[in-house]
Amino acid sequence: MDFRDRRLIVTGGTGALGTAVVGALLEAGARCLVPCTSEGKAQAFPHRSHPHLSLVTTGSLADEDAVARLYDGAPDLWASIHLAGGYAGAKVADTDKSALMRQLETNLVTCFLCCRAAVRVMTKAGTGGRIVNVAARPALEWRSGARMAAYAASKAAVAALTAALAEEVAKEGVLVNAVVPSVIDTPANRQSMPKADHGKWPKAEEIAQTILFLASPDNRVTRGALVPVYGRS
Repeated sequence: MDFRDRRLIVTGGTGALGTAVVGALLEAGARCLVPCTSEGKAQAFPHRSHPHLSLVTTGSLADEDAVARLYDGAPDLWASIHLAGGYAGAKVADTDKSALMRQLETNLVTCFLCCRAAVRVMTKAGTGGRIVNVAARPALEWRSGARMAAYAASKAAVAALTAALAEEVAKEGVLVNAVVPSVIDTPANRQSMPKADHGKWPKAEEIAQTILFLASPDNRVTRGALVPVYGRS
C-alpha cells in the first residue's frame, strides 16, 4: 500500500496498537500527525525522530477546542485513524455514573469529535478521504460484555457511529469503517491475563495491516464495515 504524499492523523498513536500502525504508515510513505497527551509520551515514542512524523501535545481529545486545533493543522488530511480510548471493567452494580461517563467520554466522545473534525476537513477539501475507528468485540457480541458493561456500551456506540457516519458521507468520497479487536497481544494485556493463551491473540502488527488497508487509497468500495480482527481468540 502506497501512502506517499498523504497526510494522516492517528489518535492514540503512542499506544501499543498505535505504535504498530504509525510505524507501518511511515514505512509506506505517509506523513503522520500524532497527538500526545503529554510531552513525556512524545519523548518516549520510538518513531519520534522520523522526518515524516509530527508529534503534538494536545491534551484531552474529549475537548472540542483541542480537537479543532489538531485538525486545523492538517488541511491536506487524507485519513484519520482513531485509536484513542480506554478500558475499565466492572459489574453494573459496581459502576457509578462518573465511571460510566468516563467510559463514554474516553471511547465515544473522543471518536465522535475526531470524526466530526475529519469530515469537515475532508469535505472542505473536496478530495474524499478515509476514517477508521476502533470498536471492540463486546460491541458486536453484547453478552461478552458482562462485567464490563460500561465499556461494551461505549464501544457499541462507536460501532453505531461508524455505520451511521459511513452512510452520511459516502457521497463525499469519505469511506468510514472500524476494526473490532478481541484482546490484542500487548505486554499490558499479558500481564493482566497471565494464564490466557496469548498465542491466540491478534498481534498489533497484524491488526495494523487491516487498518492500513481500510485507510488506504486501495480501499475504493468498503464503507460502514465493522471488521472483526480476533485472530484465533
